[in-house]
Amino acid sequence: MHSLARQNLDGLPWSGILAILAICLSSSATVLVVWYRTRGPVEAATFTSIFQGGVRFNTYIALAVSQAFYGADGLAMGAVVAGFFSLIANLLCVAAFAVWGRLRGSGVFSVLRAVALNPLIIACTLGWFLSLTGVGLPGVTADVVEIIGRAALPLGLLAVGAALRLSAVPGHLGPIGVSSLVQFLWRPPLGAALAAMLGLAPLATAAVLLALMAPTAPSGYILARQLGGDTETMASIITFQTLLAFVVMPIWTVLLL
Repeated sequence: MHSLARQNLDGLPWSGILAILAICLSSSATVLVVWYRTRGPVEAATFTSIFQGGVRFNTYIALAVSQAFYGADGLAMGAVVAGFFSLIANLLCVAAFAVWGRLRGSGVFSVLRAVALNPLIIACTLGWFLSLTGVGLPGVTADVVEIIGRAALPLGLLAVGAALRLSAVPGHLGPIGVSSLVQFLWRPPLGAALAAMLGLAPLATAAVLLALMAPTAPSGYILARQLGGDTETMASIITFQTLLAFVVMPIWTVLLL
C-alpha cells in the first residue's frame, strides 16, 4: 500500500505489465488443468495445491530481490507488478477452489467474497485508490506506514523460512514436480519473450521477470486450509520451491536479465 500510494502511475507501462502477467498466469493455469484432465486420477484437493504451486508467487522474495537489485525504484515497480499479479493469481486460485475445493457449488458471491477479503488485494486496491485520487499518504501517515512496510519484508522472509518442512517433501514428489515445472520452466521464458515483443522498459521487465521466477506463496497454505485444499501437499510444494529458488532464480537472472 505504501509503495503504490506514493507512486504516480501515469506514464508507467502498466498495460504491458498487466498483459504479460495475464497471459503467463492464464496459460499456466491452462497447462495445469489440461494435465489434470489427461493425467488420470488425482484427488481434487491435491490438484488445488498443484494449481496454486504453478500460479502463485512469493511476494516477499520478489519484492526483496527487486529492492536489492534496483533500489527504491525497483521496489516501487515491484509493488505495481505485485498488485496485478496478486489480483490475477487470487482470481484464478479461488476459481480453482470453486471447481475442485470447498467452494464447489457455493455460488458466485462466495467466490467474489473470498477474493475481496484477500489482504494483498485489499492493500493494492487501497494503494491504487490513494495514488489515482492524488490523496497519497498525507502527513505522518506516510512515515507510520513506511515503518510497518519496512518490517513486513524481513518478517515475511523469516516466516517463509520457519514454515519449511523438509520431512514432508519425499511423500509429495509428483505434485511438487508438476507445479515446479510450470512455475520455474514455463513462466520465466514466456514472460521474457512477451516483454521483448511488447518492448517493455528494462526496469518493468526486470520486476515482471523476478515475480515470474519466484517460488509459490506461503499464503497458498492458508488458502488451502480455508477452502478445502490438500494442506500437506501445499506445504511440501512451498518448501521445495522455496529451496529450489535459491538455484533457479540466479540462473534465470543471468540468462534473462
